[in-house]
Amino acid sequence: MADYEQKIGIKLWAEEDRPREKLLKNGRRHLTDAELIAILIGSGNKNETAVDLSKRILSFYENNLTKLGKASISELSKFKGIGEAKAISIVAALELGLRRKESPVDEIIQVTASSDVYKYLRNTFVHLNHEEFWILLLNRSNRIIGKYLISKGGQAGTVADPKIIFKIGLENNAAYIVMAHNHPSGNLKPSESDDLLTRDAAASGQMLSLPVVDHIIFTDNGYYSYKDEGLL
Repeated sequence: MADYEQKIGIKLWAEEDRPREKLLKNGRRHLTDAELIAILIGSGNKNETAVDLSKRILSFYENNLTKLGKASISELSKFKGIGEAKAISIVAALELGLRRKESPVDEIIQVTASSDVYKYLRNTFVHLNHEEFWILLLNRSNRIIGKYLISKGGQAGTVADPKIIFKIGLENNAAYIVMAHNHPSGNLKPSESDDLLTRDAAASGQMLSLPVVDHIIFTDNGYYSYKDEGLL
């Protein structure tokens, strides 16, 4: 009997305390993170309401939505009461929130410093637990005309092919290229392979009259710019 009462417990709450009703009455800003997640998952398990389960998931990720956003579907599915469908709902919702942050930036941006590139791409890299390599294409006014994923790999690294980089740049009539990738480890120091790729790409860009004007390494806490360091 106790398990039954716990399972339907959320239905016994005062209407103004139920997440869905609370959102309708007071607006989304009045809901906690746990209550918003509870709406996504719909139900808990036999021992927890949806809100209690959501609180436990958040607690596991230190009440940090950025850390939760890095969780995979299989990781989330390990919580009792979270099957694949509910895990997918959580992942999809967090991804939508991330894309919402990116959308206004796309109204664009003239790149005058490495900080402009950082602001433009930081949401692309922020939740990743693997490496990705992207390029931005600029016109002669230094305005962004394209953003392209070149490669992605594991935590140890990814391989970017200069031929693909310059093929995309030439096909889109770019004037300049900015290269960018992330270090999931949080280490901002470039690797030897980062330095080699940067040197080779810079040399190729000069030959093709399509200069690589910066190569930026991202972590969740900052960035490293080859241009700012005087290496490009």
